[in-house]
Amino acid sequence: MFVLSLSFSRHAFRKVVWRSSQQIWCELHEEAFAHFGGVPEWIRLDNLKEGIIEPDIYDPELNKLYAALLQYYKIIALPCRPYAPDLKGKVESQVSYAQGTALKGKRFESIDDQNAHLMHWDERWASTRIHGTTKRQVREMFEEERPSLKPLPAARFEYYRIVERRVHFDGHIEIDGAYYSSPSRYVGTKVVVHAGRLFVRLIDPLNHQLIREHPIAQGKGFRRTAADDLPKQTPPQVEKLVARIATLGPSCAAFARAVETERGALALRTLFGVLDLARKYGPDAINRACTMANAANSSRYRFLRTYLQHHAQPKPLAERHRIIGNMKTYVDHVSTLTQRQQGELFDDRR
Repeated sequence: MFVLSLSFSRHAFRKVVWRSSQQIWCELHEEAFAHFGGVPEWIRLDNLKEGIIEPDIYDPELNKLYAALLQYYKIIALPCRPYAPDLKGKVESQVSYAQGTALKGKRFESIDDQNAHLMHWDERWASTRIHGTTKRQVREMFEEERPSLKPLPAARFEYYRIVERRVHFDGHIEIDGAYYSSPSRYVGTKVVVHAGRLFVRLIDPLNHQLIREHPIAQGKGFRRTAADDLPKQTPPQVEKLVARIATLGPSCAAFARAVETERGALALRTLFGVLDLARKYGPDAINRACTMANAANSSRYRFLRTYLQHHAQPKPLAERHRIIGNMKTYVDHVSTLTQRQQGELFDDRR
C-alpha cells in the first residue's frame, strides 16, 4: 500500500498495487498530486530503492527517473536519514491507521474493489475525523492547506527508460531495433539514452547535457538521422554505386537516389545489398521490386528482399563462368599432379 500524506492537514492518498517499480512509484506520486489538486514544495521520503539508490546522511543518491519526475514538478526531495524512523512518523501512522481501520478483517474480490473501498473510506471517514494530534478535522485543515499547493502542470510527466548504448561506426545507436543518429565525435563511445514512448534522447555521460533528441522511429530497422549528423559531402563511392544501380533500370535508379538522399554516406550497405539482390534474382526482378518500393515510398533493403522472396525465383547457378575454366581442365590438372606425386613416391622407394 502506497501512502502519501500532507504534513499539515494529514490528508492522505492511499492506493494498493500488486508490485512496485521505478515507474509505478512515480505514477503513484502523480496520482497523489492529482488527488490533492496541487503539488507540494518539498517531499520527505523513505529510502526505498524506487526512490533512493544509495541512502546517505549527507549525500543521498536519488533514482534518476524519480529525480526527473521531481524536477518536472519542481519539488525538493528530502530523503530521511538512514535508521531514523522518527522522521517519517506522520506517514507511518497513516499506514497503520488504514490497515487497522479501513482494511482490518476485510476481503475483496479484486484490487480495484479494495482501492474503491479505500477511496470511499477516506471520503466518508478518514477526512471527516478529528485528528488525534491536531484536534481538528482533517478536511477543514486541508482546505486551509490547499492554497499553499502549487498548481498542477498542463501535462503529466513523460516516462522513459534510462539505458546505455555504444555509438556504432555508422554514427547511430540502436534502441528496440531502430537506429538514431549521434554527432560523429561520439562514435565508438557510450552515451546515456532516455527512451520514451514518443522520443529518444541522447545524453553526454560526462556533463549530462542533451546531445540529440529524435522522435520515436516507426519500427524495427527504421532510422532517425539528424541533418547535422550527416557528412557534408556524399563520398564518391556512394555516387559510383548509385550510377551502377541505375544501369539496372529506371526504378532501380529512382530507388538508389532515394536511398542516397535519405542517408548520404550511410547508404553504402543498402546499395551493396541492392547489387547483391540483382546478382541473385536478375535485373528484371530487382527492377520490379524497386517499382513496388517506390510506389510504397519505402527506401528499405528489407522491402526489396521480402518482395523478391515471395514474387521471384533466384537465377540458376551458371555451369560456366568467364573467370572459371572448364571442369575438364581441373580434372586433367588434378590427374597430372596425382601421377607426378605417385612417380616421385615410386622413385623414393627404389
